[in-house]
Amino acid sequence: MAHQMAAQIRTLYPTTDVVAGVATGAIALGILVAEELNLPFVYIRGKAKEHGRQNQIEGQIDPGQKAVVIEDLISTGGSSLQAVDALREANVTVLGMLAIFTYGFPVAEQNFERANCTLHTLSDYPHLLEQASATGYIVAEQVAVLQTWRQAPDKWGV
Repeated sequence: MAHQMAAQIRTLYPTTDVVAGVATGAIALGILVAEELNLPFVYIRGKAKEHGRQNQIEGQIDPGQKAVVIEDLISTGGSSLQAVDALREANVTVLGMLAIFTYGFPVAEQNFERANCTLHTLSDYPHLLEQASATGYIVAEQVAVLQTWRQAPDKWGV
């Protein structure tokens, strides 16, 4: 995965100065991507620590640098976009975000659009369903139910 993400960054964001991982799920992956690109790595907490230096961003980053944010999973985009906001508050240009997977929830798409942040992923929910169906893991009726769930998961079973 790190290799694929590094290749995407080379293609989509060749001017990247630093790779930023969202704590905690994307720290290891972000380090691997940064290593492959020979770029520095930082990670961003959901909020600043309440002790020590009280950092939200850990690692060396300078105003004016260009960052790509690495994430593992996108559901609503809330915590991922908090990381984008923290970088922007530090006067870092966020070129975009790369994630392993997204459910493609409408709320996430709206949140990324409002935040003016481009999201690229290695896979997504429609491809997951397609593969699960093609391998016989699920049947057509289940695909329909799972597609309905994705439209409004917060109202599922209510």
